[in-house]
Amino acid sequence: MRKIIVSMWTTLDGFVAGPRDEMDWLQIDEQVLRYERELVEGSGGLLLGRITHADFAGHWPRAAQDREEAEEVRRYARRVDTMEKIVISASGSIAAWQNTRRHERVDPDEIIELKRGHGGDIVVYGSLGVIGSLVELGLVDEFHLLVHPVFLRDGKALFEGGRPPQRLELISAEPFTSGVVLMKYRPVDRAAS
Repeated sequence: MRKIIVSMWTTLDGFVAGPRDEMDWLQIDEQVLRYERELVEGSGGLLLGRITHADFAGHWPRAAQDREEAEEVRRYARRVDTMEKIVISASGSIAAWQNTRRHERVDPDEIIELKRGHGGDIVVYGSLGVIGSLVELGLVDEFHLLVHPVFLRDGKALFEGGRPPQRLELISAEPFTSGVVLMKYRPVDRAAS
């Protein structure tokens, strides 16, 4: 069965963006790029919210063709451009991008059917609302957190408060030369599966 993997860049204090979606705190190095490329090359699809999908659709197809981009970035962009994309959008208004299909909401039966499908794992980027729904339904198999050595002190948190704690089991931790640490976790209640 395919896994749903949430891959998220985060700060030490748990923010994924600044208060106005700033991402200027990112520390991208060759190891971060290699992780991202290997993740999508081994995956079968992306599961995205409407806004993240639109952001990606506006950037990655162009980056795949841009000869001024580094080859590592172009390889990643070409893979993302051709992958299956599932977009969660209640409004139905989604950006045009090849291999995209829409689901109206995070429906547990549809997600389980998606996980039973053929191909590699399904990666979730950004899309905080989608991630929150998947977590509430117990449908996330792994969290890949790229923790950056910075405190933002304010911004958008990966998870909203007011929910019960979710225990995780560490799968692996890998420090990068930039100071970023890739930590992979799985929910404790899924550790045996």
